[in-house]
Amino acid sequence: MPNPVLVEGERAPAFTLPSTRGERFRFTEHRGRWVVVFFYGKNHTAGARTEVLEFQKALADFQKLGTYIVGISPDHAECHQRLAREQKLKFPLLADRDAKVAAKYGAWRVRKNGGREYYGSVRSTFLIDPSGKIARIWDNVRAKGHVKRVQKALAEVIAG
Repeated sequence: MPNPVLVEGERAPAFTLPSTRGERFRFTEHRGRWVVVFFYGKNHTAGARTEVLEFQKALADFQKLGTYIVGISPDHAECHQRLAREQKLKFPLLADRDAKVAAKYGAWRVRKNGGREYYGSVRSTFLIDPSGKIARIWDNVRAKGHVKRVQKALAEVIAG
């Protein structure tokens, strides 16, 4: 299913959120570099931990390509800080408690499970170019192996 809100080539929505680094992360301060923004559900889930740890393992490769990584979920800042400490994360996790940023990115929407409907996080990743435009979108992804697909796409778009 394609992302219901954003399309590749348009400007990524700006946002400011609390970070595990103790400051407010301002997306606009990262213009001029590649940015990977990934949305995920709760920190304690297996899929979230898999994705976060895969980004951590690949961080040096992303950094060699001048790319900044940031993860966003509706968990509270303390929960993010605990995960960042436990896993020695070198990139920030951001707390989107009211899911307003996730909604702007189409990563917070109606989900169906067991015949019931509810709003929740949809694991989504956005590769944003130095001008602030969306270069790639991955929507409703499986965590395992996803980071390698993002790395490959980044290398392709940088190579032109």
